[in-house]
Amino acid sequence: MSNLAQQIVVPIRPDLQVVEQRVADIDDGYTRVANELLEAIASADLTARQLKVMLAYVRKTYGFNKKTDRIADEQISQVTGLSRQNVNKAKKELISMNCLLLDGNKIGVNKEVSAWQFSKCLQVSNFVSKSETKRVSKLETIDVSSLETHKRHSLKDKKDNINKPPIVPQESNPKPKAKSKASLDAASAEIPEWLSRDTWLSWVSYRKEIGKTIKSAQTITQAINTLMKSREIGYQPEEIINQSIASGWVGIFVPKQPKAPAKHVTKSAPENFSGKDYGQTDLPAWAEQP
Repeated sequence: MSNLAQQIVVPIRPDLQVVEQRVADIDDGYTRVANELLEAIASADLTARQLKVMLAYVRKTYGFNKKTDRIADEQISQVTGLSRQNVNKAKKELISMNCLLLDGNKIGVNKEVSAWQFSKCLQVSNFVSKSETKRVSKLETIDVSSLETHKRHSLKDKKDNINKPPIVPQESNPKPKAKSKASLDAASAEIPEWLSRDTWLSWVSYRKEIGKTIKSAQTITQAINTLMKSREIGYQPEEIINQSIASGWVGIFVPKQPKAPAKHVTKSAPENFSGKDYGQTDLPAWAEQP
């Protein structure tokens, strides 16, 4: 028998590459733009290159809550994917149409959309010299990269720390906390001589029992003044306090009418029968001795 060679074919597995999904989320940052400005850009007669550059300037200004900023062509190139020369050309065209405005070394979007003029677009040459490109790039990239990097890190730190409590630096020599005021002891309050301490303590204990503890020095002063006014119209402090406790009142009140004076009854002295002369009494006949 002849030996038959069998050829085993192993299928080649395709290369699997991990594709990162990119999902836009406002937590990663957002640009606050007026609706009218977006509508003006959408309806403007712009080329694809001009539209890209225009949106990139919107992102680089309003995306950082600024109207204008020093923005290099290289930054716009990174956002749009256009070459720096094409960015420079589209930028000049947008400036000529009043879509972009220059403010010294800063550039920004012209919010006055009624001033945009697409018919007066400058015919810029397709060739941009190296010297001009270097001059523009050098002028606009000074201190821009470090500033933007700082902003990006600030936004990232703000997002990471949104759910973390703020860290309060500890002082090397912390100040001692102020002691709370001592609670008022109404039972040991200073009272006038005409007010009995036992009478006053009965009032303080009553207020404590009904859940209305005296906590203010002014409450003590007002109570004593009320008792003094009541005393002036003939009432004793014991009477006023006992009446308030018996009636279940929280406060002490001055009676509306002054107290009527007590009536004194004069007692007549007992008659002295021994000192009186009642005359001579005759004995009856049956009482006389035989």
